Amino acid sequence: MEVNRDEAERCIDIATAALTNNQAEKAVRFLEKAQKLFPTDKARALLDLIAKNGFTPGHDNQSTSDGTGPRQRRPGEEDQGEKASQTAKSYTSDQLDAVKKIKQCKDFYEILGVKKDASEDDLKKSYRKLALKFHPDKNHAPGATEAFKAIGNAYACLSNADKRKQYDQCGEEKRHPSRQGQTNGDFQADISPEDLFNMFFGGGFPASNVHVYRNGHQRPAGQRGQQREGGFALFVQLLPIVILVVVSALSQMMVSAAPYSLSFRPSIGHTHKRYTETLRVPYYVGDHFSREYNGLNLKTVERSVEDDYISNLRNNCWKEKQQKEGLLYRARYFGDNELYQRAQKMGTPSCSRLSDISVSLGG
Repeated sequence: MEVNRDEAERCIDIATAALTNNQAEKAVRFLEKAQKLFPTDKARALLDLIAKNGFTPGHDNQSTSDGTGPRQRRPGEEDQGEKASQTAKSYTSDQLDAVKKIKQCKDFYEILGVKKDASEDDLKKSYRKLALKFHPDKNHAPGATEAFKAIGNAYACLSNADKRKQYDQCGEEKRHPSRQGQTNGDFQADISPEDLFNMFFGGGFPASNVHVYRNGHQRPAGQRGQQREGGFALFVQLLPIVILVVVSALSQMMVSAAPYSLSFRPSIGHTHKRYTETLRVPYYVGDHFSREYNGLNLKTVERSVEDDYISNLRNNCWKEKQQKEGLLYRARYFGDNELYQRAQKMGTPSCSRLSDISVSLGG
């Protein structure tokens, strides 16, 4: 997927910069993320290079037992190196004040800067603005990463109708974002802040093995089953989907199957390719279609084929525009000229096809 490829390349760039600063652990983390988003030979080669030179996560630049490797760090030297790396990144007093302000917020609404009756659009607008402002790649002030996580956690909770209702019913003492009590765990995000950010700004969408943040610590998604009421809450959330699937299946059993498919489907016998007369839309039918459909019946079927085709084009056109706009917005904000050029070159073939159809139909 082109969007995932752009995000993977961004991760490789971050990893390369980390290697330059002797931060092998960070480099490995971003290279592995790049491989998950869009596997490349470049990322694989860098990972192999790090492994061959004895760099492993948690053991950056440590010497080997035979004394041939880099020198062994003295106790406390690693922490000093990390602090020096952090202070090397500049930040403004405004950024530092903004981080302090987030940390002083009393609840999720105050973190996002919205009222308690804020709409979903208000939440999205506020999150988009704050996430870009506090993203670790943009804001290097001390505590910016924690503020970024708090913003993501606040949006993840308030954008979920059930969690928001439960959150509003709890008192301020139980839901205070700065406290680390047991009750605060009920309102932590089920997706990492970085994955949430990527979903908003055209980055790679999270894989199935996303991570859950609990009381400020990251835990594998496999441990979600340990959450209180986790199973029942999941069942309640999935119940409408299950009902919809059952009703849809029953409806399909009660009506006859469509005599065509927009794609080659040998499993149901739709293997013969045809084209509609008006828009020349390709579709597939069964062996006996020509004998059963002709004249007015054929025109009705082809009109249905074209309606389905145009509907699919509209959906795909919307997705293509969202992906392109997300990348352009992100490139402008971070000043990434290379990403901006790639986003500009991204095509929207579904939109172009829709435009052609509109012209052929006379507007």
